[in-house]
Amino acid sequence: MKRFLPLVALVSLLALLAVPLWAATATAPASSASDKSPAAPIAGAISTVTGMAISPLLGTGAYGAYQYFKASEEQRAALPWYAQASFWLPALLIVGACAAKDALGAALPPGWKKPLDVLETVENKATGLVAAGAVVPFTMAAVSKMIVGDASTAVDPLVATGVASIHVAAFDVSWLLNILTVPFGIAVFAMVWMASHAINALILLSPWGAIDAVLKSARTAVLGLLTLSSMLNPWISAALSLVIIVIAYFVSGWAFRLFIYGSIFSWDFFTLRRSRYTVKPDENKVFAGGNLPEVPVRTYGRLRQTDSAVVFTYKPWMVLPERSVTITDPTLFVGKGLFFSTVITGKDATYFILPPRYRGHEDELVKAYGWCGVQPAGLRKAWSVLRELFGGSAAKVQVA
Repeated sequence: MKRFLPLVALVSLLALLAVPLWAATATAPASSASDKSPAAPIAGAISTVTGMAISPLLGTGAYGAYQYFKASEEQRAALPWYAQASFWLPALLIVGACAAKDALGAALPPGWKKPLDVLETVENKATGLVAAGAVVPFTMAAVSKMIVGDASTAVDPLVATGVASIHVAAFDVSWLLNILTVPFGIAVFAMVWMASHAINALILLSPWGAIDAVLKSARTAVLGLLTLSSMLNPWISAALSLVIIVIAYFVSGWAFRLFIYGSIFSWDFFTLRRSRYTVKPDENKVFAGGNLPEVPVRTYGRLRQTDSAVVFTYKPWMVLPERSVTITDPTLFVGKGLFFSTVITGKDATYFILPPRYRGHEDELVKAYGWCGVQPAGLRKAWSVLRELFGGSAAKVQVA
């Protein structure tokens, strides 16, 4: 039964959206065009929020540019800040610079491009927060106003129409709709954005620029398909958005672990934390590798050394009850890589991934935990690296 709980939760979440859609459509006249129905703004909002979540800077910049050129000269001064040329023009220029970096990076050694990948990961987090905190609420609030006062007809804005005109025992539900739309939009944005942001974390793990270009191209292709479908028919775009939302829901755990990994990797890298970090003798924070039993890869937790074994303790989703796993293998080494190192065994199985803060402290780790020593880690076969990127096998660090 527990296996079906995530599906039930997802269906319940989508039902919050389906009920207003059904109710609004039911109240629309049969002769009205589909793009003028009260539910059409919701379909457009779903596509807009999903598109901005896939690529916040590109989505917000393109959406702002669209509103800017659609408005007349007199209306442009009243547009929101993200629709002003002072925002969307630099935003699109940054997107173009990132695309050029990915295109040229396919021919460069891994070490030359990796700092820019870290910088882009930070940018994606920052623009995601901006979009979730400002653009998405503004968009969803505008949708609520369209539903409360049907934009397809010239009526008094104080007269409730559409979904807001539905009364249950003389009870006006317009205020409830206003409360639900903004949190729902932010929740959908966060879920899709986290899945999309996982690509940035995968690029941090990837040793080859060609893989980075493929990952970025796939994400851009999905965004382009969403944009094209919205121009053809908003309902097709909304259906595609719902498919993306469902996929994002089911990969949310994997994406959340990559989100935590990318955040800590970027922080350690840009703040040069390794220069001020000291290895603790009792416990240190690491990521799980691909060979810990029943522990998802890249789970963040604490590594403790006991008298007889190494114990890894972690909390699922960072807040759930604590769990632990014991490693009794006596042949543990530290594999020293270019940007991050790993804890491996004599059988070449990766147990832990070390954040960049441990770069240069490998000997101290060996001494603190009584491991066998430090050895250089190199690139493995391409198939092994690809499997690791998608959580299928142990982590393979880059060439030392």
